[in-house]
Amino acid sequence: MSKTALLFAGQGAQVVGMGKDLAEKFPTAKTWFDRANAALGYDLAGICFNGPETELTKTEHAQPGIFLVSWVCFQLLKEQAPNLKFDAAAGLSLGEFTALTAAGAMSFEEGLRVVRQRGKFMQEACDVTKGGMAAIIGLDEAPTREVCAEAGVVLANLNCPGQLVISGEAVKIVKACELAKAKGAKRALPLPVAGAYHSPLMASAQPKLGAELAKVNLVSPVVPVISNVTAQAHRMPAEISARLVEQVCASVLWETSLRALLAQGFTRFIELGPGTALSGFMKRIDKTATMLNVADAASLEATVAALNR
Repeated sequence: MSKTALLFAGQGAQVVGMGKDLAEKFPTAKTWFDRANAALGYDLAGICFNGPETELTKTEHAQPGIFLVSWVCFQLLKEQAPNLKFDAAAGLSLGEFTALTAAGAMSFEEGLRVVRQRGKFMQEACDVTKGGMAAIIGLDEAPTREVCAEAGVVLANLNCPGQLVISGEAVKIVKACELAKAKGAKRALPLPVAGAYHSPLMASAQPKLGAELAKVNLVSPVVPVISNVTAQAHRMPAEISARLVEQVCASVLWETSLRALLAQGFTRFIELGPGTALSGFMKRIDKTATMLNVADAASLEATVAALNR
């Protein structure tokens, strides 16, 4: 019997218009978008549907926006494919909160509110630190770590073979890109982000996020949810909270997380939320894995058809 894991999108996947066709076609989706607006007290759905892009890309809107659209994709998939059973979940950075919510560790409203606050705290950290990030393409982990040590930056995301992300002070990121190219990286591209996520420059967000998580009624998830920090399943509620706080500054062990699921016999993965970045990573990790996704009405239809075959 094949095992299925759900994968939830992370920051950077946001795009103006996300979720709009789902809200127009499915009453369930419209209900969730309305619930989100009521929970937050502002029109997050409108920012997702209509932008402007400058508003949507603000961390305090992008994070709850991606959480919300990913959640709606999850709810519609359950509605359209009622026999679907998932055996684990994981999410990239902010997506880990969506994964935990999908696995019942917190309520939708609590998850949405804490993610909105997380985005706000991280934006505040960005505003007082001059940080940046860059994608390092085509260089292995060991030489990339040497580059980080030499430039004084950190390895933020280990996404898949040949795709790593570094994070740190903006001027040091420029130097690191030059060093990476000198070591044989195919490309070293600064990313259009507000700051140095998953680096020590985000430290000021950690105690604030910890205080917000203390208000959340966390329970153990009903299926294993993989932690970005450890690449192992979360356990007790106190541990979940501690790992989520740690995750703000820690490296995202995405490739290791997916390899752990593959080693446990998972063969089918469904990406939920805007974009297909996680599907792309999986192709680089294991081409034989079945990869489906739900981002809009068309991909929902295609995934439901594939599940029913």
